[in-house]
Amino acid sequence: MIDVLECLLFAVGDEGLTLKQLSEIMEIDEDKTLKLISDLKKEYEDNKRGIELKILGNKYKLTTKPKYKEYLVKLSDNVCNTLSKSALETLAIVAYNEPITRLEIDDIRGVNSSSMLRNLVSKGFICDVGKSDLPGRPILYKTTDYFLDYFGLSTKDDLPKIDLNDIEVLEEDDLFLSRYKEVGDEN
Repeated sequence: MIDVLECLLFAVGDEGLTLKQLSEIMEIDEDKTLKLISDLKKEYEDNKRGIELKILGNKYKLTTKPKYKEYLVKLSDNVCNTLSKSALETLAIVAYNEPITRLEIDDIRGVNSSSMLRNLVSKGFICDVGKSDLPGRPILYKTTDYFLDYFGLSTKDDLPKIDLNDIEVLEEDDLFLSRYKEVGDEN
């Protein structure tokens, strides 16, 4: 059955399969499925293969080993798509505050995020999860399993913790004065 497990995980690719889905498809209980998963994972490690079996976003997936990234980059420019600073900023806001509306994101960023949200949705990092109860019923956004995969996270709980006490907040007046000084003004 280990060959069936490998076949199934290969066939679904990036989508992956949950423990329940694997058990149902192979018509075995979850304990037997977990044993097969463990055996396959060990086989990949012992035989020095280029892929590994990981659980990402509550789904089991076959992934390439990080140590071979440089070869994948050479294979395709699209493998290592980089995100702009604005995209990363928007993505971080969504990840740490989900579900969140565009207006809430705009308020945090200080700029309109409509095009950035469309970009992140089209790349599969975030998705629409319904409507808020706020007036106008704005769309709520959250991160996807692809987001977890891309950043190598098993769950959202793996995100780095942020201590808000460590963040220096500038008063609006100070920010204005620091950016806009008269020529010859020494203050």
